Amino acid sequence: MADELNYQHGFRNHFSTEALPGALPEGQNSPQKCAYGLYAEQLTGSAFTAPRHQNLRSWLYRIRPSVVQSAYRPLENHQVHTSPLDKPAADPNQMRWDPAPLPDEPTDFIDGLLTIAVNGDAGAQTGVGVHVYAFNQDMTDRFFYTADGEMLFVPQLGTLRLRTEFGEIEVDNGEIAVIPRGVKFQVRKGQNVDAARGYICENYGSPVELPGLGPIGANGLANPRDFQSPVAAYEDVEGDFSLVAKFSGRFWETRLGHSPLDVVAWHGNYAPYKYNLAHFNTINTVSFDHPDPSIFTVLTSASDTPGVANLDFVIFPPRWMVAENTFRPPWFHRNMMSEFMGLIHGEYDAKAEGFLPGGASLHNCMSPHGPDAETFDKASNAELKPQYLADTLAFMFESRYVYHPTEAALATEYRQRDYVDVWSTLRSNFTPEQR
Repeated sequence: MADELNYQHGFRNHFSTEALPGALPEGQNSPQKCAYGLYAEQLTGSAFTAPRHQNLRSWLYRIRPSVVQSAYRPLENHQVHTSPLDKPAADPNQMRWDPAPLPDEPTDFIDGLLTIAVNGDAGAQTGVGVHVYAFNQDMTDRFFYTADGEMLFVPQLGTLRLRTEFGEIEVDNGEIAVIPRGVKFQVRKGQNVDAARGYICENYGSPVELPGLGPIGANGLANPRDFQSPVAAYEDVEGDFSLVAKFSGRFWETRLGHSPLDVVAWHGNYAPYKYNLAHFNTINTVSFDHPDPSIFTVLTSASDTPGVANLDFVIFPPRWMVAENTFRPPWFHRNMMSEFMGLIHGEYDAKAEGFLPGGASLHNCMSPHGPDAETFDKASNAELKPQYLADTLAFMFESRYVYHPTEAALATEYRQRDYVDVWSTLRSNFTPEQR
């Protein structure tokens, strides 16, 4: 594969790309004989009979078909989990974690994954799994795919180089990438990166899409043209390789005598993509009151209930705060939706300390949360002049389903077991004798 990466622009456009001239057939998908002796293979991300605007599929023209592999055998992995969980039970307590420590021993992406929480039922294609990763070694002879859902990558430390069947994607801090369900890939560090850390949302439900804009109109939030998918690139390499599959919550391994990244050409609308969060056109109030976080939605996964998301990926980017006569940070609230939050860099305006880049918090359905005592006092007495929040980039994986933390996440040493104390000094300011 070439060192220089090229991209095609647009959100789920029907792309056509070839690494060799004439590798794509003309006028049909599966000719009797493909050019260059390639094999035609279709990868579908939706039911065959899905409506045209929701039908996801790509045709791959590859050196060897995917069926050229050994039998799958179970592979032990006790750090990655999928819903539903037998135990522990979901917990209404507010939870927070420090950043996951970087590994001391050589650790690749697969071995550096840890599941924080899951919800829904992957077998029924509902809900999500939330993982963190920390690794310091490239995947070289191992490849990976998950049949349980698509993977939304949110890097926090270190650039990622995602080597996929469709081509390569480099994902920097402040960018995200989505690898569709079933796509084979490797994860490597970017140039001059010693270790990488970040978050992943494994979406078991309907594939994420751009949210409707409603009264906002035609423009705003994430623009389709700012999404990028890779152009075709391939490697024709023989050797002893491992393909690890995540299937129905378990890990499986098969052996390959060749690299599976051997797609010479492809066309379709089911492909990996990335997006630079700096391109998000933030909408905010210019009068009073703090808006609901839904106005910061980048991508959404619909559930069977209109308007109630299986997953909303929401960001809190740099932005102007100009609301008058308003408590500007997020107010105290209890939600029907459950919130997992992470911090990519800087500070989050609802927390004075303790919420660190690479860390995470979890506030489940109807569990109260909001600004800590120090932030409340500061914001209640602040001079309300226009303020630009420059050094901040936080996000939420918000879901209609209750998150079930894993035993490992509850037991890990970097969980903040005293998190609830950040609200302990909030006292009554009630003065009935005066308005």
